[in-house]
Amino acid sequence: MSMLKIKKGDTVKVIAGKDKDKEGKVIAVNQKDGKVVVEGVNMITKHAKPNAANPNGGIIHQEAPVDASNVMYIHKGKVTRVGIKMDGDKKVRYAKSTGDVID
Repeated sequence: MSMLKIKKGDTVKVIAGKDKDKEGKVIAVNQKDGKVVVEGVNMITKHAKPNAANPNGGIIHQEAPVDASNVMYIHKGKVTRVGIKMDGDKKVRYAKSTGDVID
C-alpha cells in the first residue's frame, strides 16, 4: 500500500458508505491496512465481559476503522485532495484545491 496522506488529528469528511457526509477528527491511522478511525463515524456495539477496567461489563459503543479511500481531508471548510511536494529540503503536504501547505 502506498503512503497515506491522512494523519492523526486531521479533520476529514466521509465520502462513501453508510456514514456518508459525516465529519470528524482522525483518531488513529493504520498505514499497513490503509484504514483510519474517525471520531463518531462507523460506530459499532461490542459486548464486553466484566474486567478490572470495566467492572460491570455491558455494551460498549466504539468507532470501527474506515478505508482511507472513503474519507477526504477538509481544508478551510471544503474537501480537498492532498498532495506532497518538496519545500526546500523537506516534504510537506498541501491542499490540491488551493495549493496551501497543510503542515
